[in-house]
Amino acid sequence: MNTLSQIKEHKLIAIIRGANPDDVIKIAEALYAGGIRLLEITMNSKSALEVIEKTAKAMAGRMVLGAGTVLDAKTAKKAVEAGAQFILSPTVSKKTIKASKELGVVSIPGAYTPTEIFKAYSYGADIIKVFPASAGPSYIKDVVGPLSHIPMLPTGGVNLENIQEFKKLGVVGYGIGSSLVDTKKEITEQYLAELTEKARQYVEAIR
Repeated sequence: MNTLSQIKEHKLIAIIRGANPDDVIKIAEALYAGGIRLLEITMNSKSALEVIEKTAKAMAGRMVLGAGTVLDAKTAKKAVEAGAQFILSPTVSKKTIKASKELGVVSIPGAYTPTEIFKAYSYGADIIKVFPASAGPSYIKDVVGPLSHIPMLPTGGVNLENIQEFKKLGVVGYGIGSSLVDTKKEITEQYLAELTEKARQYVEAIR
């Protein structure tokens, strides 16, 4: 199964931002135990490329790894060389989208307005990360109406309380950040056990 198919099947992309590099594989293992199969490591995290490389090897065959907060084509190339299989951005960059596609990985740029969403898709993006989605499902509903042919992945504001409302709108996936992985907390065995349980709750919520 290719990366795009796996994203559409598993839907939940867990976002790790700002974690201690030594904790990332432990976090990934805890998420995997809870049923998460898609992981994003943001490029504005410490030692991001090294962490992507190590995590990609540790979770090979189990999780699909992506790089987030990718702002330019050069960074996209470095991330893919490190092992990223999909590239996420908070913005629309034609060069980054093009580079991602040329590198053979899935492109998921971030956009908010209907114009931005349409433009990003017309540039060749596979999925559009509607970001931030903190306005809630009602905004996504308004956008999906005229742009139902565009695969959308709300990110930023999706949580256990509202994810089922997003699901009803036919989105192809969800980016889940601090409402799932809170890297400000101490990464203890108890935290990891709680993380696994929360991951299970997210997986169950979209079944």
